[in-house]
Amino acid sequence: MRLSTGARLTARTVVLVYLGVLVALPVAVILWRSFGEGIGAFVASITTPAAISAFNLSLLIVAIVVPVNVVFGITVALALVRGRFPGRAALQAVVDLPFAVSPIVVGVALILLWGVGGWFGGVEALGFRVIFGLPGMVLATIFVTMPFVVREVVPVLREIGTDQEQAAATLGAGSFQTFRRITFPAIRWAVGYGVVLTTARALGEYGAVTVVSGRIVGETQTMTIHVEERFQSFDLVGAYAASVVLAVLAIAVLLLMTLFKPKEETR
Repeated sequence: MRLSTGARLTARTVVLVYLGVLVALPVAVILWRSFGEGIGAFVASITTPAAISAFNLSLLIVAIVVPVNVVFGITVALALVRGRFPGRAALQAVVDLPFAVSPIVVGVALILLWGVGGWFGGVEALGFRVIFGLPGMVLATIFVTMPFVVREVVPVLREIGTDQEQAAATLGAGSFQTFRRITFPAIRWAVGYGVVLTTARALGEYGAVTVVSGRIVGETQTMTIHVEERFQSFDLVGAYAASVVLAVLAIAVLLLMTLFKPKEETR
């Protein structure tokens, strides 16, 4: 269908206005408020002990969650595409569960499982604290970021088929050698794209982490929780400054996504 010049201009204007109101304008306001009292106030806000601790904790959670989800995601994707076993449809539904369940519900479920009086609450008596500690925050983040690598790898595995893998097996290659030399090179860009999405989701996670963290300043406070705490303390410059840090990280993630997309499309 060919559109007239006027229709095309109208469509572009609507899209630009829509993106400007929803994306550009909020970002511009945050930047204006963050630097409204000068660069010194901005730097002071993001270099407080609480802000540095929250930033380091967020990066630590990402550093733990991403490798776990990469290994889990590739394994589950291979099982869903290459495997034929009872309960395959149930496994596929479980992978998609984080898309349907509220993160708050995830946090509450973790408390029921790992909190005092929960099914596995006895581990706290052994000195291993899950709820209101780093392990609980990692578990919550793993759950909400679980589908991304799986959902990026599955369609690529279906597209490449099994011909090359079968040929390698015929030539005497073992399962691990076939995966390392045939399968993984074919899915590496999908894995990389899944890593980018997982990182972005982990950095921005709030709901589930808030429930299980205890929100202890300097201990179990991530950057997203730090932003809310600064707002509640009426430290608007601190809240806006922390938001800018998160926005910069998000922009970096988007740049990585643009780097992965062309390589994946031209693969």
